[in-house]
Amino acid sequence: MKEYRNPALTVDAIIMDDEKLLLIKRLNNPYKDSWALPGGFVEYGECVEDACIREAKEETNLDISIDELVGVYSDPARDPRGHTVTVAYKCSIMGSTLESSSDAKDARFFTLDELKMLCLAFDHEKILEDAGIL
Repeated sequence: MKEYRNPALTVDAIIMDDEKLLLIKRLNNPYKDSWALPGGFVEYGECVEDACIREAKEETNLDISIDELVGVYSDPARDPRGHTVTVAYKCSIMGSTLESSSDAKDARFFTLDELKMLCLAFDHEKILEDAGIL
Protein backbone atom coordinates (compact mmCIF):
# COMPACT_ATOMS: atom_id res chain seq x y z
CA MET A 1 0.00 0.00 0.00
CA LYS A 2 1.36 3.40 -1.01
CA GLU A 3 1.95 5.93 1.77
CA TYR A 4 0.63 9.39 0.94
CA ARG A 5 2.51 12.49 2.01
CA ASN A 6 1.21 16.00 1.69
CA PRO A 7 3.04 19.31 1.85
CA ALA A 8 2.51 21.55 4.86
CA LEU A 9 0.46 24.71 4.29
CA THR A 10 1.60 28.15 5.47
CA VAL A 11 0.68 31.81 4.97
CA ASP A 12 2.71 35.01 4.70
CA ALA A 13 1.54 38.60 5.25
CA ILE A 14 2.96 41.53 3.31
CA ILE A 15 2.21 44.52 5.50
CA MET A 16 3.17 48.01 4.30
CA ASP A 17 2.83 51.29 6.18
CA ASP A 18 3.96 54.63 4.71
CA GLU A 19 6.17 52.97 2.08
CA LYS A 20 7.79 50.74 4.72
CA LEU A 21 7.52 46.95 4.93
CA LEU A 22 7.01 45.07 8.18
CA LEU A 23 9.38 42.15 8.80
CA ILE A 24 9.94 39.90 11.79
CA LYS A 25 13.25 38.51 13.01
CA ARG A 26 12.86 34.76 13.37
CA LEU A 27 13.30 33.33 16.86
CA ASN A 28 13.66 29.70 15.75
CA ASN A 29 15.30 27.62 13.05
CA PRO A 30 15.23 27.44 10.15
CA TYR A 31 16.64 30.88 9.40
CA LYS A 32 16.98 31.79 13.08
CA ASP A 33 17.83 35.52 13.43
CA SER A 34 16.92 36.20 9.78
CA TRP A 35 14.30 38.70 8.71
CA ALA A 36 11.09 37.30 7.21
CA LEU A 37 7.52 38.15 6.41
CA PRO A 38 5.12 37.52 9.30
CA GLY A 39 3.44 34.19 8.81
CA GLY A 40 3.24 30.57 9.79
CA PHE A 41 1.41 27.29 9.56
CA VAL A 42 -2.30 26.96 8.83
CA GLU A 43 -4.03 24.96 11.56
CA TYR A 44 -6.27 22.02 10.70
CA GLY A 45 -9.81 23.28 10.05
CA GLU A 46 -8.65 26.89 9.53
CA CYS A 47 -8.98 28.80 6.27
CA VAL A 48 -5.83 30.45 4.93
CA GLU A 49 -7.22 33.97 5.29
CA ASP A 50 -7.93 33.45 8.99
CA ALA A 51 -4.49 31.89 9.45
CA CYS A 52 -2.83 34.94 7.89
CA ILE A 53 -4.69 37.30 10.22
CA ARG A 54 -3.95 35.08 13.25
CA GLU A 55 -0.24 34.64 12.48
CA ALA A 56 0.24 38.38 11.93
CA LYS A 57 -1.43 39.06 15.28
CA GLU A 58 0.63 36.40 17.07
CA GLU A 59 3.96 37.65 15.70
CA THR A 60 3.41 41.42 15.53
CA ASN A 61 0.41 42.18 17.78
CA LEU A 62 -1.17 44.03 14.83
CA ASP A 63 -4.74 43.62 13.68
CA ILE A 64 -4.75 43.33 9.89
CA SER A 65 -7.13 42.85 7.01
CA ILE A 66 -6.35 41.05 3.77
CA ASP A 67 -6.35 43.19 0.64
CA GLU A 68 -5.05 41.01 -2.16
CA LEU A 69 -3.67 37.58 -2.98
CA VAL A 70 -0.07 37.87 -4.19
CA GLY A 71 0.49 34.22 -5.03
CA VAL A 72 0.97 30.61 -4.02
CA TYR A 73 4.54 29.37 -3.64
CA SER A 74 5.09 25.64 -3.81
CA ASP A 75 8.72 24.92 -4.66
CA PRO A 76 9.48 21.75 -2.67
CA ALA A 77 12.88 23.23 -1.71
CA ARG A 78 11.56 26.58 -0.38
CA ASP A 79 11.68 25.39 3.26
CA PRO A 80 14.50 23.20 4.63
CA ARG A 81 12.03 21.48 7.01
CA GLY A 82 10.29 19.85 4.04
CA HIS A 83 7.82 20.54 1.28
CA THR A 84 5.84 23.61 2.35
CA VAL A 85 3.35 25.58 0.28
CA THR A 86 2.64 29.18 1.25
CA VAL A 87 -0.16 31.55 0.32
CA ALA A 88 1.01 35.18 0.38
CA TYR A 89 -1.28 38.18 0.83
CA LYS A 90 -0.93 41.95 0.78
CA CYS A 91 -2.48 43.22 4.00
CA SER A 92 -3.44 46.49 5.70
CA ILE A 93 -3.06 47.45 9.35
CA MET A 94 -6.39 47.91 11.10
CA GLY A 95 -5.06 48.76 14.56
CA SER A 96 -3.06 47.93 17.69
CA THR A 97 0.59 48.59 18.51
CA LEU A 98 3.56 46.84 16.90
CA GLU A 99 5.15 44.40 19.34
CA SER A 100 7.06 41.20 18.55
CA SER A 101 5.83 37.99 20.15
CA SER A 102 5.32 34.28 19.48
CA ASP A 103 8.00 33.06 17.04
CA ALA A 104 9.32 36.58 16.40
CA LYS A 105 12.42 37.87 18.20
CA ASP A 106 11.83 41.35 16.81
CA ALA A 107 9.45 43.16 14.44
CA ARG A 108 10.05 46.42 12.64
CA PHE A 109 9.40 48.38 9.49
CA PHE A 110 12.07 48.70 6.79
CA THR A 111 12.37 51.28 4.04
CA LEU A 112 12.71 49.97 0.50
CA ASP A 113 16.40 50.96 0.50
CA GLU A 114 16.97 49.01 3.74
CA LEU A 115 15.19 45.99 2.25
CA LYS A 116 17.70 45.80 -0.58
CA MET A 117 20.49 45.26 1.99
CA LEU A 118 18.80 42.29 3.70
CA CYS A 119 19.05 38.60 2.98
CA LEU A 120 15.51 37.40 3.69
CA ALA A 121 14.46 33.96 4.93
CA PHE A 122 12.86 31.33 2.69
CA ASP A 123 11.79 32.69 -0.72
CA HIS A 124 10.46 35.94 0.71
CA GLU A 125 12.51 38.04 -1.72
CA LYS A 126 10.69 36.34 -4.62
CA ILE A 127 7.34 36.95 -2.92
CA LEU A 128 8.17 40.65 -2.51
CA GLU A 129 9.25 40.85 -6.16
CA ASP A 130 5.93 39.34 -7.24
CA ALA A 131 4.11 41.83 -4.98
CA GLY A 132 5.87 44.70 -6.78
CA ILE A 133 7.78 45.79 -3.66
CA LEU A 134 11.33 44.79 -4.70
